[in-house]
Amino acid sequence: MPSSPALPRDVPLRQDPQRYEQVTIDELGTPLADVTFVVVDLETTGGSPKDSAITEIGAVKVRGGLVLGEFQTLVDPGREIPPYISVLTGITSMMVAAAPRIGTVLPAFLEFARGAVLVAHNAPFDIGFLKAACAENGIAWPAAASVDTAVLARRLLTRDEVPNCKLATLAPYFSATTSPTHRALDDARATVDVLHGLFERLGPLGITSLEELTGLTRQVDPERLRKRHLADSVPRGPGVYLFRGPRDEPLYVGTSNDLRSRVRSYFSASEQRSRITEMVALSQRVDAIPCAHDLEAAVRELRLIAEHKPRYNRRSRFPERALWIRLTEEPFPRLSVVRRVRPGAGVFLGPFPDRRAADAAVAAVHEALPLRQCTTRISPRVSSSACALFGMGRCGGPCTGAQSVEEYASIAAVFRAAVDHDPRDLLAPLLARVDRLATEERYEDAAILRDRVAVLVRAVRRRQRLESLAAVPELVLARTDGSRGWHLSVVRRGRLVAAGGAPRGTSVRATLPGLLATAETPVGPDDELAATVDETELILRWMEKPGTRLVELTGTLACAAPGTGAFSSFLARVGTGHSGRDPFADDRSLGTRARPERVTAGTGGRGRSRLGSPA
Repeated sequence: MPSSPALPRDVPLRQDPQRYEQVTIDELGTPLADVTFVVVDLETTGGSPKDSAITEIGAVKVRGGLVLGEFQTLVDPGREIPPYISVLTGITSMMVAAAPRIGTVLPAFLEFARGAVLVAHNAPFDIGFLKAACAENGIAWPAAASVDTAVLARRLLTRDEVPNCKLATLAPYFSATTSPTHRALDDARATVDVLHGLFERLGPLGITSLEELTGLTRQVDPERLRKRHLADSVPRGPGVYLFRGPRDEPLYVGTSNDLRSRVRSYFSASEQRSRITEMVALSQRVDAIPCAHDLEAAVRELRLIAEHKPRYNRRSRFPERALWIRLTEEPFPRLSVVRRVRPGAGVFLGPFPDRRAADAAVAAVHEALPLRQCTTRISPRVSSSACALFGMGRCGGPCTGAQSVEEYASIAAVFRAAVDHDPRDLLAPLLARVDRLATEERYEDAAILRDRVAVLVRAVRRRQRLESLAAVPELVLARTDGSRGWHLSVVRRGRLVAAGGAPRGTSVRATLPGLLATAETPVGPDDELAATVDETELILRWMEKPGTRLVELTGTLACAAPGTGAFSSFLARVGTGHSGRDPFADDRSLGTRARPERVTAGTGGRGRSRLGSPA
């Protein structure tokens, strides 16, 4: 296997008291010369793991072009081997009669291949049989990368070089020392030579790492490869990146803990989203904003997306479009769905991502409370005719004078208390109705109401969590950075106002004064959020991660009591019900092409390509 190409002379070296190391070697991901590959081949009784079984396993472990070990065993398939298979492979039922069963062989093979990248010629066949055998024997299939030499050959070789990409054709083309014989170990040895021969073709494509190798098996636009230089000036570490278009407009904003690696991935075949492919084609520059840690990067990303509204970002572009449920301020208040929270204009619950969720929560409240649903303003001194809801018992009829302001206020107070601290009186009748509908075997009605209640509970929990942080004038949080140092965040009224770090050997207390001196001072009334809901929720999630320390606190940080904690099991059951709703749903992701393109002769892997024909 070829080693990584030498770096140019002008590449700087990072000096260390103990050693010198090349700064740019990390940019390449995992160098191929350092990767352990296990090349595997199987012989089976047929072509499908559903009705066929493994009869032989052969594998060769290699790294850096050297063979580290071999694995070979016959396997008793537990059935007769068809005569035509015996003619093809030379393996008969008599030969495997004394061989171990696959349940005994698998642990030994998995230990042999542990930590390695699996390689096979037509990998879906071999790996598919191995996965099916593991599932049948109750053995967990380990997460491992895989490489298909058949796919690589279709990408790297032209039809002028080889008429097809069968192993029997590729082995003599690459002067393999072992000829394929339809025996597992011989075919694995031949595949090793084919793999090394294909590696020699990777140089012109600039493929030197495992990540780039696995990405090469998917379709990649040559124009995208030519834009890899846009990542050259991007630093490593956490931060935010912006792709800019022809008029310097932001096209896409993203965040990563390793900016250089993430930006480079956009110019490889690992990125298959059609919108992002279009975005990369338009990009002329990539800007990077280094950040102190992942929370600062995530917050900056949200703010930049909301400010610039890049056309290729889907989420968080329009935080102002969030919806809220408002209990109006009038003698007989009602619920309405609004887009703005105005202090002193009533009680607000939310936000909700769309109108459907907001309407579901409103419907749930109306199921529990006889609040009026008419939109006209009602005066306590002027009576009018009642609507149909009054006759149905769904409204107390304040418009007719049948309900006083005080009586109606006691009903509205249940909603106010639910939003503020205690949703039990609001939710208890709803959950009782769900149980009653289920007992009456009206399962569809029960499921509809259950989902509405779940939306309402989540909204109440979200609002109470946000309020708990909005009421805190200032708090300082710390999380370990993984190197015995600390990541620091200063939060005021739910807004990240400063971020920094105390490296290993540095005192957190000594670092804080400088961080607080440069912190932003949020505007707006006290006890109100100084940030968007999304930003405050990011901070809450960061704060609630295991290992986060509270360094300093001004004011009181407390959750509303009793809050929504008693309904956590209900939400968990709803989530479980949704995940098991369709056990036969096919959630597999489909690639853009069933097979990769074959490189046209003379392009060296960088020119235009055409669809490959069957090997």
